[in-house]
Amino acid sequence: MFPKPIEKSSAGVRFGYQAALPFALLLWLAPLVAVAMFSIRPDTDFTIGNYWGWPSSFDFFANYGQVFQSSMPRYILNSFMITIPTVIGAVALSAMAGFALGVYRFKGNLLLFFMFIAGNFVPFQILMVPVRDLTLDMGLYNTKTGLILFHIAFQTGFCTLFMRNFIRALPMELVEAARVEGVAEWRIFWYVIMPLMKPALAALAVLIFTFIWNDYFWAVVLTQGENAQPVTAGITSFNAQFRAMYHLMSAGSIVAALPPVAMFFLMQKHFIAGLTLGAVK
Repeated sequence: MFPKPIEKSSAGVRFGYQAALPFALLLWLAPLVAVAMFSIRPDTDFTIGNYWGWPSSFDFFANYGQVFQSSMPRYILNSFMITIPTVIGAVALSAMAGFALGVYRFKGNLLLFFMFIAGNFVPFQILMVPVRDLTLDMGLYNTKTGLILFHIAFQTGFCTLFMRNFIRALPMELVEAARVEGVAEWRIFWYVIMPLMKPALAALAVLIFTFIWNDYFWAVVLTQGENAQPVTAGITSFNAQFRAMYHLMSAGSIVAALPPVAMFFLMQKHFIAGLTLGAVK
């Protein structure tokens, strides 16, 4: 049923695996290396078609200086102002919903749980027009608040699935013991369940931070201009009417990718613990 570990394979298979691994790594890193090289090329290289040859000059400071002198810092600030409240709202709501669905037994529990996750099976492209019309009717179009509320609503389903399944794996004897002692339900959630959920909360926060920060589709559909657009949509502002400034777009992409990468490395220990907790049960 399960694949054989590579250590138990024949010597030929192990040698082929070890030989193919560097090539697979280079293939995976090739797009990132290309963007990094584009970000230090001068604009003239793209004019003469020198995309993959040796750069005529290394304009690292010039290109990245132009990026930070443009509206990019404002777009990055918008991304933080959208992503952080979304992560807090989605994780908080899903933790409470997961507690209710994972601890309490009531009629319709499973149906309510399915309703939470049903939205994840709907292709988000077909929601473009109704969601945009809804934000226009509510006066939330082209605002950070509208994008935050939409992301919270759309991400809560997946987060609830994650939290509910995590809570169901916890020992319910702790909850029963607290109830015998007369502890209120909200205290059970805050003082008994929440400390046990810290690895799951950290893992979920990293995932949602990455999802929202890298979102491009809804950033384009629901916002326009530097007052509300996040950095993923703001990078396209480097395009002129008749040409694209690939060197500035590449530099901006590298800068935009740094916060989620830093977030992952800062939370790496908790992220891995949250994903693997209970894996050997």
